[in-house]
Amino acid sequence: EDISGGAFTVSNLGMFGVSQFTAIINPPMGAILALGKGEQRVVVRDGETAVATLMTATLSCDHRVIDGAVGAAFLAALNDVISGLEP
Repeated sequence: EDISGGAFTVSNLGMFGVSQFTAIINPPMGAILALGKGEQRVVVRDGETAVATLMTATLSCDHRVIDGAVGAAFLAALNDVISGLEP
């Protein structure tokens, strides 16, 4: 009963210059996705260094609603979509 009617929340503090944070789930929500700002960072692509814009995303899940493995699969699919890969 305390989790009925819940949904999924997105919290974006990137627009305030925050790089990363952990968002707190407010009942009855099942999960909350915390999004940080996009930042240029050095990455390695095909053995060569390059600059890419990266964003940190942190998912907090209420394990009564969403199993951690399901949350991890969601983050992997989100990464694929944002990166332009097939999910």
